[in-house]
Amino acid sequence: MSLEDGKELLWLSEKQAPSPQRIQAVDDTCTADQAFRMASQGTSLLWQGDFQNARQLLQAVVRRLTAKAKPIAADAFDFNRHRMNQAQRANILSRLLVPVEPDFSIPLRRAPDCQQAIVEAFGLQPVALPGVIPLRDLQGLIGAHEWRKKGVQIPALAQLGRGRIHPHYGVFSPVRGEYLDMVAKAPLPAALAEQSVAFDLGTGTGVLAAILVERGVEHVFASDSAPRALACAKDNLKRLGIQDKVQICADTLFPEGQAALVVCNPPWVPAKPVSTVEQGVYDEGSQMLRAFLAGVADRLLPNGEAWLILSDIAEHLQLRTRPELNSWIEAGGLSVIERMDRRPTHAKATDESDPLHAARAREITSLWRLKRSAD
Repeated sequence: MSLEDGKELLWLSEKQAPSPQRIQAVDDTCTADQAFRMASQGTSLLWQGDFQNARQLLQAVVRRLTAKAKPIAADAFDFNRHRMNQAQRANILSRLLVPVEPDFSIPLRRAPDCQQAIVEAFGLQPVALPGVIPLRDLQGLIGAHEWRKKGVQIPALAQLGRGRIHPHYGVFSPVRGEYLDMVAKAPLPAALAEQSVAFDLGTGTGVLAAILVERGVEHVFASDSAPRALACAKDNLKRLGIQDKVQICADTLFPEGQAALVVCNPPWVPAKPVSTVEQGVYDEGSQMLRAFLAGVADRLLPNGEAWLILSDIAEHLQLRTRPELNSWIEAGGLSVIERMDRRPTHAKATDESDPLHAARAREITSLWRLKRSAD
Protein backbone atom coordinates (compact mmCIF):
# COMPACT_ATOMS: atom_id res chain seq x y z
CA MET A 1 0.00 0.00 0.00
CA SER A 2 1.10 3.59 -0.43
CA LEU A 3 0.32 6.98 1.08
CA GLU A 4 -0.79 9.98 -0.92
CA ASP A 5 2.80 11.24 -1.00
CA GLY A 6 3.85 8.01 -2.71
CA LYS A 7 5.55 6.50 0.34
CA GLU A 8 5.26 2.70 0.29
CA LEU A 9 4.15 0.93 3.46
CA LEU A 10 3.78 -2.70 4.47
CA TRP A 11 0.16 -3.51 5.42
CA LEU A 12 0.07 -5.83 8.44
CA SER A 13 -3.38 -7.35 8.85
CA GLU A 14 -4.82 -10.84 8.71
CA LYS A 15 -8.53 -10.20 9.07
CA GLN A 16 -9.21 -10.20 5.34
CA ALA A 17 -9.42 -6.42 5.49
CA PRO A 18 -8.25 -4.57 2.37
CA SER A 19 -5.45 -2.07 2.77
CA PRO A 20 -6.64 1.46 3.59
CA GLN A 21 -7.51 3.64 0.63
CA ARG A 22 -7.75 6.93 2.50
CA ILE A 23 -5.34 7.72 5.35
CA GLN A 24 -5.09 10.85 7.48
CA ALA A 25 -2.37 11.50 10.02
CA VAL A 26 -3.69 12.35 13.50
CA ASP A 27 -2.16 12.90 16.92
CA ASP A 28 -3.07 13.59 20.54
CA THR A 29 -5.25 16.53 19.53
CA CYS A 30 -7.75 14.23 17.80
CA THR A 31 -10.90 13.73 19.89
CA ALA A 32 -12.88 10.53 20.16
CA ASP A 33 -15.84 12.10 18.37
CA GLN A 34 -13.62 13.18 15.49
CA ALA A 35 -12.00 9.75 15.27
CA PHE A 36 -15.35 8.00 15.37
CA ARG A 37 -16.79 10.24 12.66
CA MET A 38 -13.80 9.85 10.32
CA ALA A 39 -13.53 6.08 10.84
CA SER A 40 -17.27 5.67 10.25
CA GLN A 41 -16.90 7.56 6.97
CA GLY A 42 -14.11 5.28 5.75
CA THR A 43 -11.00 7.28 6.65
CA SER A 44 -8.14 5.43 8.32
CA LEU A 45 -6.24 7.36 10.99
CA LEU A 46 -2.46 7.00 11.14
CA TRP A 47 -1.52 7.79 14.73
CA GLN A 48 1.47 10.08 15.28
CA GLY A 49 1.10 10.83 18.99
CA ASP A 50 1.56 9.03 22.31
CA PHE A 51 0.85 5.28 22.14
CA GLN A 52 -1.07 5.16 25.41
CA ASN A 53 -3.27 8.03 24.24
CA ALA A 54 -4.03 5.99 21.12
CA ARG A 55 -5.20 3.14 23.36
CA GLN A 56 -7.48 5.50 25.27
CA LEU A 57 -8.86 6.89 22.03
CA LEU A 58 -9.64 3.39 20.76
CA GLN A 59 -11.41 2.56 24.03
CA ALA A 60 -13.53 5.68 23.65
CA VAL A 61 -14.53 4.62 20.13
CA VAL A 62 -15.38 1.15 21.45
CA ARG A 63 -17.69 2.72 24.04
CA ARG A 64 -19.50 4.63 21.34
CA LEU A 65 -20.05 1.43 19.38
CA THR A 66 -21.00 -0.61 22.46
CA ALA A 67 -23.67 1.93 23.38
CA LYS A 68 -25.46 1.00 20.16
CA ALA A 69 -25.25 -2.77 20.68
CA LYS A 70 -28.49 -4.58 21.50
CA PRO A 71 -29.21 -8.11 22.72
CA ILE A 72 -30.32 -10.44 19.93
CA ALA A 73 -33.15 -12.91 19.88
CA ALA A 74 -32.18 -16.56 19.72
CA ASP A 75 -32.84 -17.08 16.01
CA ALA A 76 -30.82 -17.32 12.81
CA PHE A 77 -31.96 -13.98 11.40
CA ASP A 78 -30.85 -11.99 14.42
CA PHE A 79 -27.63 -13.97 14.69
CA ASN A 80 -26.72 -13.16 11.07
CA ARG A 81 -27.59 -9.52 11.70
CA HIS A 82 -25.37 -9.64 14.80
CA ARG A 83 -22.51 -11.00 12.69
CA MET A 84 -22.97 -8.20 10.19
CA ASN A 85 -22.92 -5.64 12.99
CA GLN A 86 -19.76 -7.24 14.37
CA ALA A 87 -18.12 -6.96 10.96
CA GLN A 88 -19.06 -3.28 10.69
CA ARG A 89 -17.79 -2.66 14.20
CA ALA A 90 -14.49 -4.41 13.42
CA ASN A 91 -14.16 -2.39 10.23
CA ILE A 92 -14.48 0.90 12.12
CA LEU A 93 -12.13 -0.15 14.92
CA SER A 94 -9.50 -1.32 12.43
CA ARG A 95 -9.18 2.20 11.03
CA LEU A 96 -6.97 3.48 13.86
CA LEU A 97 -3.47 2.58 12.65
CA VAL A 98 -0.04 2.74 14.27
CA PRO A 99 3.28 2.88 12.40
CA VAL A 100 5.69 -0.07 12.43
CA GLU A 101 9.41 0.21 11.69
CA PRO A 102 11.20 -2.30 9.41
CA ASP A 103 12.48 -4.08 12.55
CA PHE A 104 8.84 -4.25 13.82
CA SER A 105 9.31 -1.75 16.62
CA ILE A 106 6.65 0.92 17.19
CA PRO A 107 8.09 4.47 16.77
CA LEU A 108 5.71 6.18 19.20
CA ARG A 109 6.16 7.60 22.69
CA ARG A 110 5.43 5.06 25.46
CA ALA A 111 4.96 2.26 22.96
CA PRO A 112 5.53 -1.29 24.32
CA ASP A 113 8.06 -3.68 22.87
CA CYS A 114 5.94 -5.51 20.29
CA GLN A 115 8.65 -6.94 18.05
CA GLN A 116 8.42 -10.54 19.24
CA ALA A 117 4.62 -10.50 19.19
CA ILE A 118 4.59 -9.32 15.57
CA VAL A 119 7.24 -11.84 14.50
CA GLU A 120 5.34 -14.71 16.15
CA ALA A 121 2.05 -13.71 14.52
CA PHE A 122 3.22 -13.07 10.98
CA GLY A 123 6.31 -15.25 10.81
CA LEU A 124 8.24 -12.43 9.19
CA GLN A 125 11.86 -11.44 9.15
CA PRO A 126 12.85 -7.74 9.33
CA VAL A 127 11.86 -6.08 6.07
CA ALA A 128 13.02 -3.10 4.05
CA LEU A 129 9.75 -1.20 4.31
CA PRO A 130 8.11 0.48 7.28
CA GLY A 131 4.52 -0.52 7.78
CA VAL A 132 1.24 0.12 9.53
CA ILE A 133 -0.99 -2.13 11.60
CA PRO A 134 -4.46 -1.55 13.10
CA LEU A 135 -4.04 -0.82 16.79
CA ARG A 136 -6.87 -3.29 17.51
CA ASP A 137 -4.92 -6.03 15.70
CA LEU A 138 -1.71 -5.10 17.51
CA GLN A 139 -3.47 -5.43 20.87
CA GLY A 140 -4.60 -8.91 19.83
CA LEU A 141 -1.04 -9.84 18.90
CA ILE A 142 0.25 -8.61 22.25
CA GLY A 143 -2.45 -10.54 24.12
CA ALA A 144 -1.68 -13.70 22.15
CA HIS A 145 2.02 -13.29 22.91
CA GLU A 146 1.26 -13.10 26.64
CA TRP A 147 -0.95 -16.22 26.45
CA ARG A 148 1.88 -17.97 24.63
CA LYS A 149 4.40 -17.00 27.32
CA LYS A 150 2.29 -17.80 30.37
CA GLY A 151 0.20 -20.66 29.04
CA VAL A 152 -3.18 -21.93 30.19
CA GLN A 153 -3.33 -24.20 33.22
CA ILE A 154 -5.05 -27.51 32.35
CA PRO A 155 -5.93 -29.54 35.48
CA ALA A 156 -6.31 -32.73 33.43
CA LEU A 157 -2.59 -32.50 32.57
CA ALA A 158 -1.37 -32.18 36.14
CA GLN A 159 1.00 -35.14 35.82
CA LEU A 160 2.67 -33.80 32.67
CA GLY A 161 5.12 -31.21 33.96
CA ARG A 162 3.34 -28.00 34.92
CA GLY A 163 0.23 -29.02 32.99
CA ARG A 164 0.13 -25.87 30.86
CA ILE A 165 -0.84 -25.42 27.23
CA HIS A 166 0.67 -22.46 25.37
CA PRO A 167 -1.63 -21.28 22.55
CA HIS A 168 -0.06 -19.50 19.59
CA TYR A 169 -1.52 -16.54 17.75
CA GLY A 170 -4.40 -17.63 15.53
CA VAL A 171 -4.93 -20.93 17.40
CA PHE A 172 -8.02 -21.24 19.59
CA SER A 173 -7.12 -21.24 23.29
CA PRO A 174 -8.41 -24.18 25.40
CA VAL A 175 -10.24 -22.08 27.97
CA ARG A 176 -13.51 -24.07 27.91
CA GLY A 177 -12.76 -26.38 30.82
CA GLU A 178 -16.01 -28.35 30.69
CA TYR A 179 -15.15 -30.27 27.51
CA LEU A 180 -11.58 -30.92 28.66
CA ASP A 181 -12.95 -32.39 31.88
CA MET A 182 -15.29 -34.70 29.95
CA VAL A 183 -12.47 -36.00 27.74
CA ALA A 184 -10.43 -36.60 30.90
CA LYS A 185 -13.23 -38.58 32.59
CA ALA A 186 -15.24 -40.37 29.89
CA PRO A 187 -14.95 -44.20 29.98
CA LEU A 188 -12.27 -45.34 27.56
CA PRO A 189 -13.30 -47.90 24.92
CA ALA A 190 -12.29 -51.49 25.59
CA ALA A 191 -10.67 -51.62 22.13
CA LEU A 192 -7.78 -49.53 23.47
CA ALA A 193 -6.65 -52.53 25.54
CA GLU A 194 -5.98 -54.45 22.33
CA GLN A 195 -4.57 -51.60 20.22
CA SER A 196 -3.73 -48.43 22.10
CA VAL A 197 -4.15 -46.00 19.19
CA ALA A 198 -6.24 -42.83 19.10
CA PHE A 199 -6.85 -40.04 16.58
CA ASP A 200 -7.29 -36.39 17.60
CA LEU A 201 -8.91 -34.58 14.67
CA GLY A 202 -8.37 -30.83 14.43
CA THR A 203 -5.83 -30.91 17.23
CA GLY A 204 -5.29 -27.13 17.51
CA THR A 205 -3.05 -26.59 20.53
CA GLY A 206 -2.67 -30.34 20.99
CA VAL A 207 -4.49 -30.27 24.34
CA LEU A 208 -6.79 -33.24 23.66
CA ALA A 209 -3.95 -35.35 22.32
CA ALA A 210 -2.05 -34.58 25.54
CA ILE A 211 -5.05 -35.55 27.70
CA LEU A 212 -5.31 -38.87 25.86
CA VAL A 213 -1.63 -39.55 26.53
CA GLU A 214 -2.16 -38.58 30.17
CA ARG A 215 -4.92 -41.19 30.31
CA GLY A 216 -2.58 -43.89 29.08
CA VAL A 217 -3.09 -44.00 25.31
CA GLU A 218 0.23 -45.11 23.86
CA HIS A 219 -0.02 -43.73 20.32
CA VAL A 220 -1.97 -40.63 19.27
CA PHE A 221 -2.17 -39.32 15.73
CA ALA A 222 -3.12 -35.62 15.80
CA SER A 223 -4.30 -33.97 12.59
CA ASP A 224 -4.91 -30.39 11.52
CA SER A 225 -4.92 -28.41 8.29
CA ALA A 226 -3.72 -25.09 9.73
CA PRO A 227 0.07 -24.56 9.75
CA ARG A 228 -0.13 -22.44 12.89
CA ALA A 229 -2.04 -25.14 14.73
CA LEU A 230 0.50 -27.78 13.70
CA ALA A 231 3.38 -25.61 14.94
CA CYS A 232 1.50 -24.87 18.16
CA ALA A 233 0.71 -28.53 18.83
CA LYS A 234 4.34 -29.55 18.22
CA ASP A 235 5.52 -26.86 20.63
CA ASN A 236 3.12 -27.93 23.38
CA LEU A 237 3.81 -31.63 23.01
CA LYS A 238 7.53 -30.96 23.27
CA ARG A 239 7.02 -28.78 26.35
CA LEU A 240 5.06 -31.62 27.96
CA GLY A 241 7.69 -34.19 26.97
CA ILE A 242 5.28 -36.43 25.04
CA GLN A 243 6.33 -35.65 21.47
CA ASP A 244 7.36 -39.29 20.98
CA LYS A 245 3.82 -40.49 21.74
CA VAL A 246 1.98 -38.11 19.41
CA GLN A 247 2.46 -37.99 15.66
CA ILE A 248 1.38 -34.78 13.94
CA CYS A 249 -0.45 -35.26 10.62
CA ALA A 250 -0.74 -32.25 8.29
CA ASP A 251 -3.36 -31.29 5.71
CA THR A 252 -5.81 -34.05 6.53
CA LEU A 253 -8.85 -34.73 8.67
CA PHE A 254 -8.37 -38.46 9.15
CA PRO A 255 -4.89 -39.95 9.58
CA GLU A 256 -4.17 -43.19 7.74
CA GLY A 257 -5.42 -46.45 9.21
CA GLN A 258 -7.84 -47.11 12.06
CA ALA A 259 -7.96 -46.33 15.76
CA ALA A 260 -9.66 -47.59 18.89
CA LEU A 261 -10.70 -44.03 19.71
CA VAL A 262 -11.28 -41.04 17.44
CA VAL A 263 -11.85 -37.67 19.13
CA CYS A 264 -13.13 -34.60 17.30
CA ASN A 265 -13.90 -31.13 18.63
CA PRO A 266 -15.09 -29.32 15.47
CA PRO A 267 -16.07 -25.65 15.32
CA TRP A 268 -19.45 -25.38 17.01
CA VAL A 269 -21.20 -22.66 14.99
CA PRO A 270 -22.10 -23.14 11.30
CA ALA A 271 -21.18 -19.67 10.07
CA LYS A 272 -18.40 -18.26 7.92
CA PRO A 273 -15.21 -17.33 9.81
CA VAL A 274 -13.75 -13.92 8.99
CA SER A 275 -10.39 -14.25 10.74
CA THR A 276 -7.85 -16.95 11.50
CA VAL A 277 -8.82 -17.44 15.13
CA GLU A 278 -12.52 -17.62 14.22
CA GLN A 279 -11.82 -20.85 12.33
CA GLY A 280 -11.83 -22.55 15.71
CA VAL A 281 -15.40 -21.37 16.36
CA TYR A 282 -17.14 -21.00 13.00
CA ASP A 283 -17.45 -23.63 10.27
CA GLU A 284 -19.63 -22.65 7.32
CA GLY A 285 -22.19 -25.36 6.59
CA SER A 286 -20.86 -27.56 9.44
CA GLN A 287 -18.36 -28.96 6.93
CA MET A 288 -15.93 -30.46 9.44
CA LEU A 289 -18.69 -31.87 11.64
CA ARG A 290 -20.40 -33.54 8.69
CA ALA A 291 -17.11 -34.88 7.27
CA PHE A 292 -16.27 -36.39 10.66
CA LEU A 293 -19.64 -38.09 11.07
CA ALA A 294 -19.66 -39.32 7.47
CA GLY A 295 -16.19 -40.87 7.59
CA VAL A 296 -15.37 -41.89 11.15
CA ALA A 297 -17.10 -45.30 11.13
CA ASP A 298 -14.58 -46.62 8.59
CA ARG A 299 -11.73 -45.36 10.77
CA LEU A 300 -12.79 -47.25 13.90
CA LEU A 301 -11.35 -50.57 14.97
CA PRO A 302 -13.91 -53.20 16.04
CA ASN A 303 -15.63 -52.01 19.25
CA GLY A 304 -13.88 -48.67 18.96
CA GLU A 305 -15.51 -45.35 19.78
CA ALA A 306 -15.79 -41.91 18.22
CA TRP A 307 -16.09 -39.00 20.65
CA LEU A 308 -17.77 -35.89 19.30
CA ILE A 309 -17.43 -32.74 21.42
CA LEU A 310 -20.12 -30.24 20.52
CA SER A 311 -22.03 -27.35 22.04
CA ASP A 312 -25.73 -26.99 21.25
CA ILE A 313 -25.52 -23.20 20.94
CA ALA A 314 -26.09 -23.50 17.18
CA GLU A 315 -29.44 -25.12 17.96
CA HIS A 316 -30.46 -22.26 20.25
CA LEU A 317 -29.56 -19.83 17.46
CA GLN A 318 -31.60 -21.90 14.98
CA LEU A 319 -28.52 -22.49 12.83
CA ARG A 320 -28.74 -26.27 13.16
CA THR A 321 -31.41 -28.59 14.58
CA ARG A 322 -31.04 -31.65 16.77
CA PRO A 323 -32.90 -33.81 14.19
CA GLU A 324 -30.31 -32.72 11.59
CA LEU A 325 -27.46 -33.76 13.86
CA ASN A 326 -29.14 -37.09 14.64
CA SER A 327 -29.69 -37.73 10.93
CA TRP A 328 -25.99 -37.13 10.19
CA ILE A 329 -25.04 -39.56 12.95
CA GLU A 330 -27.38 -42.22 11.58
CA ALA A 331 -26.30 -41.64 7.97
CA GLY A 332 -22.68 -42.17 9.03
CA GLY A 333 -23.53 -45.67 10.27
CA LEU A 334 -23.17 -44.64 13.90
CA SER A 335 -25.22 -45.07 17.05
CA VAL A 336 -25.03 -43.28 20.38
CA ILE A 337 -23.58 -45.12 23.38
CA GLU A 338 -23.91 -42.19 25.77
CA ARG A 339 -24.08 -38.42 25.80
CA MET A 340 -22.27 -36.61 28.60
CA ASP A 341 -23.57 -33.06 29.18
CA ARG A 342 -22.05 -30.08 30.96
CA ARG A 343 -23.15 -26.52 31.52
CA PRO A 344 -20.48 -23.99 30.47
CA THR A 345 -18.47 -22.36 33.23
CA HIS A 346 -16.87 -19.49 31.29
CA ALA A 347 -17.68 -15.87 32.15
CA LYS A 348 -19.86 -15.16 29.12
CA ALA A 349 -22.36 -17.80 30.22
CA THR A 350 -23.61 -15.43 32.92
CA ASP A 351 -22.90 -12.09 31.23
CA GLU A 352 -26.30 -10.53 30.59
CA SER A 353 -24.71 -7.71 28.58
CA ASP A 354 -23.50 -10.21 25.96
CA PRO A 355 -25.71 -9.92 22.84
CA LEU A 356 -25.79 -13.73 22.68
CA HIS A 357 -26.79 -14.14 26.33
CA ALA A 358 -30.22 -15.61 25.52
CA ALA A 359 -28.55 -18.51 23.70
CA ARG A 360 -25.56 -18.85 26.03
CA ALA A 361 -27.84 -19.10 29.08
CA ARG A 362 -29.29 -22.34 27.68
CA GLU A 363 -26.09 -23.73 26.17
CA ILE A 364 -24.98 -27.28 26.96
CA THR A 365 -21.69 -28.80 25.85
CA SER A 366 -21.83 -32.53 25.15
CA LEU A 367 -19.44 -35.38 24.59
CA TRP A 368 -21.19 -37.86 22.33
CA ARG A 369 -19.81 -41.40 22.64
CA LEU A 370 -20.51 -43.03 19.29
CA LYS A 371 -19.93 -46.50 17.90
CA ARG A 372 -20.41 -48.20 14.56
CA SER A 373 -24.00 -49.39 14.31
CA ALA A 374 -22.74 -52.77 13.09
CA ASP A 375 -20.68 -53.41 16.23
